[in-house]
Amino acid sequence: MSTAILTGPPVAGSPLEADLRTLGFDVRTANDPAAAAELINAVPAGERVAVVDPRFVGHLHALRLALTDPRFPAAAVPGALTAQPAARAALTRAVGRIPVGAGTAHLTDVLTDTLTESLDRDEIGLHRVELGSLVATVALTPAQREDAREAVAAVDDEAVRLRTAVKSRDGFFTTYGISPYSRYLARWCARRGLTPNQVTTASLLTALIAAGCAATGTRGGFIAAGFLLLFSFVLDCTDGQLARYSLQYSTMGAWLDATFDRAKEYAYYAGLALGAARGGDDVWALALGAMVLMTCRHVVDFSFNEANHDATANTSPTAALSGKLDSVGWTVWARRMIVLPIGERWAMIAVLTALTTPRIVFYALLIGCALAACYTTAGRVLRSLTRRARRTDRAAQALADLADSGPLAELIARSARGRGRTGSFLAPVMAFLSAAVLLVWVIFQDDPTSWLTVGVAVCSALLAGAAVARPLKGALDWLVPPFFRAGEYVTILVLAARADVPGALPAAYGLVAAVAYHHYDTVYRIRGGTGAPPRWLVRATGGHEGRILVITVLAAVLSPSGFTIALTALAVALALLVLIESIRFWVSSQAPAVHDEGEPA
Repeated sequence: MSTAILTGPPVAGSPLEADLRTLGFDVRTANDPAAAAELINAVPAGERVAVVDPRFVGHLHALRLALTDPRFPAAAVPGALTAQPAARAALTRAVGRIPVGAGTAHLTDVLTDTLTESLDRDEIGLHRVELGSLVATVALTPAQREDAREAVAAVDDEAVRLRTAVKSRDGFFTTYGISPYSRYLARWCARRGLTPNQVTTASLLTALIAAGCAATGTRGGFIAAGFLLLFSFVLDCTDGQLARYSLQYSTMGAWLDATFDRAKEYAYYAGLALGAARGGDDVWALALGAMVLMTCRHVVDFSFNEANHDATANTSPTAALSGKLDSVGWTVWARRMIVLPIGERWAMIAVLTALTTPRIVFYALLIGCALAACYTTAGRVLRSLTRRARRTDRAAQALADLADSGPLAELIARSARGRGRTGSFLAPVMAFLSAAVLLVWVIFQDDPTSWLTVGVAVCSALLAGAAVARPLKGALDWLVPPFFRAGEYVTILVLAARADVPGALPAAYGLVAAVAYHHYDTVYRIRGGTGAPPRWLVRATGGHEGRILVITVLAAVLSPSGFTIALTALAVALALLVLIESIRFWVSSQAPAVHDEGEPA
């Protein structure tokens, strides 16, 4: 139960108490700051408490945004504020600091505003709600109250609530092909008590059924898979819109939302590969290539964003040109579509699945994603080279965590520390060479399953250690994690393909999927501000260079069929290790509620 304390002159006939009860608050009244302080202290420490001025006039949704959003320790609009348990002590201090006696009326007349300013000065993470077209004000006179009521009547807060449930920046297909009706589906779910987590789970199950249909290898199965994949995407949009519509954010929802999209897409790739195999066409290498390309694309996005998380505004010529293009309507949509976001990508996959073959689906996916990767990466390299910005320690640590260096690279880095200059191009060059030396060898060598390959893997690890020997604060140091990901994933792909035995590529697919999950999990922990997974987990998984070394040794000492069994066992072991620790973290109270925002109200 949450408690709302009304403190200030009472207003007859106001619907405020009914609105607060609608939002789930137990309403109490206090005549002065001292009485309010007593009531605040009487509320159990583990409960939310709100302070509201009885003269508040505004939309119900403005109150909902200020008083019920679980993501912020404290939030406020004019005339109303709330404090969750984490901010309760600060609220108690703020009430205690209000002076009493002559000359203090200006502080207690609108007590909520005084408390809001005090909480803001305490820097506890107070969130001031962006109201947009919504109304929230304290009406001090009958005339002001009448004007405020007219302003409230002029804006339909339910329409605003529906509009703001949709993300403000999305792809063309999602914006015009899904969101116009999925928002109403989100409202339908909210009115029937469904939670975002339930919708997210339904989306996953639908995608898995779609993958099962694709695995049948029949034309009917492919058509059904295409339709089900699109419906899964509708549900995928609906869960986020439902969370924003009803403010049902949760740590579990953050974990599900962060991981299920990739699980759905990569499970569907596997279904297509199984379906193609039933028809006599082996496309496992293409499926694994598509997963590798998609994951590396995402790592580029994540690394670039983390590297520039704390940087000042970009005033480079490239950024200026981008801003100009964003001012022209059609270029905005063209640029969003060319990067092949999830909506466009899933629509393309669904249509091609229904009309063509899995091989064509993967060819189109690889070509489209490769072009998108070239476009986005080239733009970010140009921005980085022309931008003058100091990278912070936080950004350098985030890039080091994304690099996923294991014990071997750590040892090499310690021995090489101090021999390079922070901010130079040494780190990305070393990372590129680490991946390139290994990939050129395994791709072009007649027999990469030899001890010579193990020696090349050791050289790759030496270069990887040199890459992370200094803080990653250079202009292009955000390229280090993507280079490491490409080197590891493609090595696994090539060695499995060169084994040339049934089951090797599916085993490699499972191994890359398990490792990719670990890397996505790292990203979303960093985004939530809780840091990377614990070092013991990174060391237990070997780091990227340790896994490469183990895999090259297995390829050298085992027969092709034994290598396949070893890949399978390694995939299962890694999947269990990272999943158990990830689930433990995301269902704990330490996990952040990370969700995309909708439009401002």
